[in-house]
Amino acid sequence: MLSGRRLDLLDPSPFDIEIEDIARGLARVARWNGQTSGDHAFSVAEHSVIVEELFAATNAEATTAERLTALLHDAAEYVIGDMISPFKNALGLDYRAFEDRLEEAIHIRFGLPAKTPAKLKKAIKKCDIYCAWLEATQIAGFSVEEGNQLFKTPPLNIRIVLTPRSVVEAEALFLKRFTALCN
Repeated sequence: MLSGRRLDLLDPSPFDIEIEDIARGLARVARWNGQTSGDHAFSVAEHSVIVEELFAATNAEATTAERLTALLHDAAEYVIGDMISPFKNALGLDYRAFEDRLEEAIHIRFGLPAKTPAKLKKAIKKCDIYCAWLEATQIAGFSVEEGNQLFKTPPLNIRIVLTPRSVVEAEALFLKRFTALCN
């Protein structure tokens, strides 16, 4: 990692995980394989911040730890990149196990339960799908009708306009949100 940490991909240690490496990596991983409008790709770092924002808006009673879990829901992608769920499923259990080990190490590093409780995971996934709808209809060229067929429409009271940022801005945005949740 750029921080100087050497992360064992087969047996990741929480001691080798730094939030700066996560932010930097996620800011450089493009959602939709970069097939979005604008001067910059929409990054997983930006996506993660939006998912946490959606989670907070739809789960008013959420704890700070739960919101941090939402922010870090795709954190493993700083190492393995972004892959759509159907492709992950096609790769099979070994890929999922690899991703799960990395996610557990990340959670332990930041004081979260190694395994996300099923109810929380479901609530975060719902917001992940809301964000996918926003991305699809605002920056990935889908019509609202197509977005409605493929994804879950966010609640009407939530108004978020996506603006893909430079990698430097996306990294700073992610770190700012992480710092706000940890202080």
